[in-house]
Amino acid sequence: MSIINPLNNTEMKKLLFYSIAFTLLLSASSCGVSGAYIINHNQNATQVNLSSNNYQVINKVSGSAEVQYVFIFGGMNKKQLYENAYSKMIDKANLSGAKALINVVTEEHIGGVPPFYYERTISVSAHVIEFTR
Repeated sequence: MSIINPLNNTEMKKLLFYSIAFTLLLSASSCGVSGAYIINHNQNATQVNLSSNNYQVINKVSGSAEVQYVFIFGGMNKKQLYENAYSKMIDKANLSGAKALINVVTEEHIGGVPPFYYERTISVSAHVIEFTR
């Protein structure tokens, strides 16, 4: 008794070719998720009156930190990653005298091929203002 193959040799080659092409296309595509968070992380008790034109925006600063994970192992947690990015931003801000940070924005991007490999990047940016009066 013989088994009848419903696909001939040419159809089998086409099926194999399309399967390999689809797998390569899928593995070469860029997968990533992004998000932005506008949250006031500054818990100082300072009150500032910005109703009059008593300040000027002098700079925009940012800091970022990233970590890679292989098979969900590695690197630091999300809170530590945020703290590293925030401290890099503060170092670049050169806050001295009558300067402050406003409009702090946190952005997060996760890319890679989970769960095998993925990379998390957190960026924090803000405007530096200087009070004139």
